[in-house]
Amino acid sequence: MSTLGCAILDDIMTATMDITRERIAATEAVIRPHIRRTPLVQADLADFGLPAAPVTFKLEMLQHSGSFKARGAFANLLLRQVPQAGVVAASGGNHGAAVAYAAQRLGRPATIFVPDITSPAKAERIRNYGAKLVIAGSRYADALAASEAHVAQSGALAVHAYDQAETLLGQGSVGLELEQDAPGIDTLLVAVGGGGLIGGIAAWYAGRTRIIAVEPEQSPTLHNAFEAGAPVDAPAGGIAADSLAPRRVGELMFPVARAHVERVVLVSDDAIRQAQAELWSHLRLVAEPGGAAAFAAVLSGRYRPSPAERVAILVCGANTNAVNFDS
Repeated sequence: MSTLGCAILDDIMTATMDITRERIAATEAVIRPHIRRTPLVQADLADFGLPAAPVTFKLEMLQHSGSFKARGAFANLLLRQVPQAGVVAASGGNHGAAVAYAAQRLGRPATIFVPDITSPAKAERIRNYGAKLVIAGSRYADALAASEAHVAQSGALAVHAYDQAETLLGQGSVGLELEQDAPGIDTLLVAVGGGGLIGGIAAWYAGRTRIIAVEPEQSPTLHNAFEAGAPVDAPAGGIAADSLAPRRVGELMFPVARAHVERVVLVSDDAIRQAQAELWSHLRLVAEPGGAAAFAAVLSGRYRPSPAERVAILVCGANTNAVNFDS
């Protein structure tokens, strides 16, 4: 662990668990040698048959391991003490692939628990990164329970997909990059599963940019939490269930979201499929269902930007075998 990494860890352990801009910036400096600075693509919504308005796509699906999750994975492995037993993660697929990749690069053993709904593309990535893959149950919560039992038995380090301070700090570096590369964004749309990504990004912007959360109609975790005033269990289904369908959002991200996320927009599976197809047809961008969900909100009209609004959309994952959407 680096000196800077030790300083950040000491700060987190001795102070509050707040996810702040200062901690995100310090974490970004630690993980920078290990992650890609993902590019932007500028387009116009008129290209997609919508009223003309500029749009910026942040291509986080080009991150190592195929999603933004590599940021949080490296943050955990570099800022925390990893025992000889290695690391353990429960995942719908993307987090597992990211932890497996980070562990491989840093020379640590990894065991990844996934539910049986995990896509073959994601399972293959995890195996190819040298991790032990364990199929456990039919949803993320089942895989998480199995991973916790393994941690208790093995003494390995648990790397939570979204409810861990280091995870949010790593994911927040997406916001840092976006603000540096596209300053002046009015609105950013971000897909939500457990909330680690939007929690980190919202903490970075801290109200200086409008943050819109996007969830599948069949997995309304943050939507239901906002209605209840706290994280609550929600349904977990739909086309993006392997990336956007935990049982509930994280405890750490919820106060950040309540303070800095304007609202939640729900989108249908058909809208997500159409967003995948449009990203491929017009920009030749490959996005898995969860990665296309944020764009689905705009494409379907669930979020309608004004003509002068400067909108950015995060395309957050591409771990899919379905590439030729117009075939």
